[in-house]
Amino acid sequence: MWTEERLESLLTTPSEGLIEDIKKIQGDIYILGAGGKMGPSLALLAKNACTAAGIDKKICAVSRFSNPSIAKELNQRGIETISMDLMAEGAIDSLPYVDNIIYMAAKKFGTKGNESETWATNVMLPSLVARKFKGSKIVVFSSGNLYPMVPIHSGGSIDDSPTAPIGDYAMSTLGRERIFEYAANEYNTKVLIYRLNYAIDLRYGVLSDLANKILNDEVIDLHSGNFNCIWQGYANEVAIRSLLFASSPATRLNITGPETVSVRYAAGLLGKYLGKAPKFMGIESDTAYLNNASKCFEIFGYPSVSLNQLIQWQAEWILDGGHQLNIPTHFEEREGNY
Repeated sequence: MWTEERLESLLTTPSEGLIEDIKKIQGDIYILGAGGKMGPSLALLAKNACTAAGIDKKICAVSRFSNPSIAKELNQRGIETISMDLMAEGAIDSLPYVDNIIYMAAKKFGTKGNESETWATNVMLPSLVARKFKGSKIVVFSSGNLYPMVPIHSGGSIDDSPTAPIGDYAMSTLGRERIFEYAANEYNTKVLIYRLNYAIDLRYGVLSDLANKILNDEVIDLHSGNFNCIWQGYANEVAIRSLLFASSPATRLNITGPETVSVRYAAGLLGKYLGKAPKFMGIESDTAYLNNASKCFEIFGYPSVSLNQLIQWQAEWILDGGHQLNIPTHFEEREGNY
């Protein structure tokens, strides 16, 4: 039986690799934009790793915390929180200097029709952070959708493949990267660009999107017929451990699963577990947003949770009445309209 407690335990139990690496990270860790989908579990994972390693390191989550219960829970677990709008005048300057930053603040959903706010959040705010924390090590969350769509049999874009962002979200996300790359070159700031797609948490993600379409008798369009995904626990662990690999010039790292996942396959297996056959329309395109994370696996090892395990867990979570965030990934979007 799935519960929030069981899911949280899986997401926030550190591996031996993380426990060893957290000992090597000098100084405290601030997570900027920590109130979103991944931030709370990342903060808890970092804190649990410190506890397991027997070290005293401040983990601080900074966010608006529009849901105050998240900040309260983090506080109860020994994580310091700062509730602030990072875009407010003087907010970044009010933060203390810290050795390590995991930068998660971003705007994606609701981009269409609100493009100026998207650019301000994704580019202007990073410029303030980059100036304030010139001497810090910074892991910068980014997106795998900065690369062009590639042939589905290509193996995916590698970390240094040329970018070709489509739409304001992707273009402004590349702008965020460029700001931090500038800081790495101009100020010798140690930076790692963390290009992620798509994290699976069971409460949201591509598999959740597909499962809910099946249960709601919605037709699944196969036009974007392939994708990548990764267990969020692994993705969060890599983000923390990546502080050790921040560099000047900046390092780029793709974070995703090892498979090119067929929508038809994933939906079919989900349907088997859910007891309901998926409905499809269209045919698969020859291209998709696909990334190659071989460099990540070489450094950090392969994910501990397999694709088939994620699919089974996703179906079980929904059948057990697990909470859903109802935030679709829009993984099928090909025109950059988020």
